[in-house]
Amino acid sequence: MREQDLLEKMAQAIIALDKDAAVAAAKEAVSSGMSPIKAIEQGLQPGIQTVGDRFESFEMFLPELIGSADTFKAAMEVLEPLIAEMSGEQQSSGTVVMGTVKGDIHKIGKDIVVLLLKTRGFNVIDLGEDIKASEFLKSALDHQADIIGLSALLNTTMPAQQDVINLFKEQGIRDDYVILVGGAPISQNWADEIGADGYAKTAEEAVKMALNFMKRKGA
Repeated sequence: MREQDLLEKMAQAIIALDKDAAVAAAKEAVSSGMSPIKAIEQGLQPGIQTVGDRFESFEMFLPELIGSADTFKAAMEVLEPLIAEMSGEQQSSGTVVMGTVKGDIHKIGKDIVVLLLKTRGFNVIDLGEDIKASEFLKSALDHQADIIGLSALLNTTMPAQQDVINLFKEQGIRDDYVILVGGAPISQNWADEIGADGYAKTAEEAVKMALNFMKRKGA
């Protein structure tokens, strides 16, 4: 099977919520020698993005959204061992504390960013979902983090990103960290308004931004 056809097969399996097809396509990608990163970024991720877009336009509903996440996870179980090997071979790029902010339990987008950061050599502390500002602060201090990643997928939880930044300011350590924000309702204007260092629309953009910030820090 041509590489592009295999990538499309992976995407369609996610959209169709077909775990067996997704796992089979992921195994085929591994056996063909395809990079697991390419399989994720150009196969699985476009599928999950399509489901997200259809959910927002009311073409798909919550059960389908959850099903697509489960299908994605099943395929990732095939690819993750290879990704772990790649991560172990790389020199550390820095430490990132990542989480979905208080009041928000969405995780798919965050989990993709976490995974891709790991493949680029970052030590990622994934706090999970519904995380208080104080927990971001404690983790940043405990792990001597370089970057803080704040995900919010709801309009109502966007202010929680600002709460984190304000807490770091109150502690007098805001300039010690790069703070990046992302999520469906987030924009560059919002990032500028709350004083974030950067905004990424996609997981790939988030990783590139993190790498660029670390290069500047090392310069």
